[in-house]
Amino acid sequence: MDYVKLGSTGLEVSRLCLGCMTYGVPERGAHPWTLPEEASRPLIRRALELGITFLDTANAYSDGTSEEIVGRAVRDFARRDEVVIATKVFTRMRPGPNGAGLSRRAIFAEIDASLRRLGTDWIDLWQIHRWDYGTPIEETLEALNDVVKSGKVRYLGASSMYAWQFAKALGIQRTEGWSRFVSMQNHLNLLYREEEREMLPLCADQRIAVLPWSPLARGRLTRDWTETSERQNSDVFGHTLYDATVESDRRVIEAVAAVAAARGVPRAQVALAWVATKRPVTAPIVGASKPQHLDDAVAALSLALTPEEIATLEAPYLPHAVAGFR
Repeated sequence: MDYVKLGSTGLEVSRLCLGCMTYGVPERGAHPWTLPEEASRPLIRRALELGITFLDTANAYSDGTSEEIVGRAVRDFARRDEVVIATKVFTRMRPGPNGAGLSRRAIFAEIDASLRRLGTDWIDLWQIHRWDYGTPIEETLEALNDVVKSGKVRYLGASSMYAWQFAKALGIQRTEGWSRFVSMQNHLNLLYREEEREMLPLCADQRIAVLPWSPLARGRLTRDWTETSERQNSDVFGHTLYDATVESDRRVIEAVAAVAAARGVPRAQVALAWVATKRPVTAPIVGASKPQHLDDAVAALSLALTPEEIATLEAPYLPHAVAGFR
């Protein structure tokens, strides 16, 4: 496993990040396809053994149980200072007023709740899960800066939003001398490339690490168009991302299959290797519900696609409506 700096920081992270939305109590939260703790722990342990020391979760994943599972696994399988833990804040955690969002009150409450569930004294990378249209961005950014100064968070990151919003936030942080966002976790894969227009160039210019979520399009890039999975059938959010573009997406999936067959490798390796070529991608976030998912992800880092193969993969793509900002 290779390790790289997280954007312009001195923090070293593995070139793959383990996405931990897969791990959580199925009966809790909005993801009935998640793996319970006894099935999750061997996969987290295998990832750590492969050198994947960068783990990403969120307060809302499976109603907080993802953080609990990750925290216990880290304590049992690694030293805390060997692992980079990333989590998020924004999504609703309880009904009623002040149960969600990025107000000062919510940020101060949720950092302590995440620390408690993770069983740690600090979070390495704390990310705002989405843009909060109901809270002044200045309030959010000042509260985030205070959390960093308190020692509870080492670095700040952001997730899917418009490039103009991210540029505005970065500008305010610079002007006020507040801790800056050092990473952007956004939606990028062969079926959704709209981030190449503005967000990726902005991040490259500002030396922001890019951590793509869903690099395999929730598994769609790993199998034939007619195949499906339990997760895909019950993944309401996934349907909002891809159901409107089925015809063009089908041709992209066929191109992935052709390149993978010619190389004699699984399709997942080809799709992930393509994401890794995009500047300034630092560490794609890969989910794993089976051990071979981890093996394919690690192998993809050594798969060097030729310019001709990249052209074949990219040729069928048609512009998509912006998706993933909820």
